[in-house]
Amino acid sequence: MVYGRQPSTRLPTFGFGGGGPVPPDVVALLVVVFATFTLQFFAPAAVALLRLTPLAWQRGFVWQAATYPFAGFGGPSIWFLLELLILFWFGRDVFRRLGRRGFWRTLAWGVLAGAAVALVVQAIAQPGEPIVLMQGQRMLIVLLIAAFATLFGSASIYLFFVLRVEARWFLPIEVLIAFMGYLGSGDLAGFLGICAGIGAVWWRLRSPGRGGGGGGPRDTWLRLQRWWLDRRLKRLRRRRGFSVVPGDRGRGGDTGGGGGPYYH
Repeated sequence: MVYGRQPSTRLPTFGFGGGGPVPPDVVALLVVVFATFTLQFFAPAAVALLRLTPLAWQRGFVWQAATYPFAGFGGPSIWFLLELLILFWFGRDVFRRLGRRGFWRTLAWGVLAGAAVALVVQAIAQPGEPIVLMQGQRMLIVLLIAAFATLFGSASIYLFFVLRVEARWFLPIEVLIAFMGYLGSGDLAGFLGICAGIGAVWWRLRSPGRGGGGGGPRDTWLRLQRWWLDRRLKRLRRRRGFSVVPGDRGRGGDTGGGGGPYYH
C-alpha cells in the first residue's frame, strides 16, 4: 500500500486500491509481454530476434535495441504473473501522471539508453556473452519503478506489508538488486545497461514544476547557457571595469523583471 505526501492533484494509487479507469496503454503493454512470453514456447526463433543480442551490432539487427523489453522473458512460473502484476501497479500510476506521450517517451529514453550502454560494454568487455539481466518485462519493471520513484519520491511503499520505504529510495535499491544479479550471472553489460536506463529515466523526469513531464534535457541546456553567459559577463566585468547590481529575483523590481543581476 502507498500513500502520497507530496502535493499533487494525482497521488499514486499503488496496490489494489484506487479507482478510475485502467489506462489502455498499460493493458496493451501487458498483453504484448504476455503474448511474446507465450510465443517463445512455440516459435522461440521468432522471439529471439526481438531480444537484445550481439547481432544488434554484429549483423545490424538494430531493432533489438527497441524491442527487447517487450519480448516476455523467463520460464512458466507464478513469478512471471507476479512480474506482470508489478508492471501493472507501477505502470498505471506513472501513466496517469505523465499521460500517453510522456509515458512512452520516458520508456523510450530508458530502453534506448540501456540498450546502447549494454551493447557497447558487451562489444568491448564481453564479446559473445549473452545479455540476461535486462531482457523482457524485467527491464520494463526497472524503468517504471525508477519513474515512480522519481515522480512520487515522497510516497511510501510497504515492502512485504511491513517495512515502510519512501519511493525515492527505490532508485539505489534497484541498482543494488541489479548488482546482486551481476554477481550471480557475470552479466556486466546487463548490469550497466540497467544503471543507464535508470539514470536516463531519472534525468528525464527530475525537472521540478512540470509534473515529471520530461523537462530534464531542456532545463540542462538552459542551465548550461546561463552558466556560459554568467562566465562571459564576469570576464567583461574584470576586463572593462563593469560594476554589478544584484537583481530583484522573483519580484521583477527595478531590473525590469529579469530576476537576475545586470551590469553597467
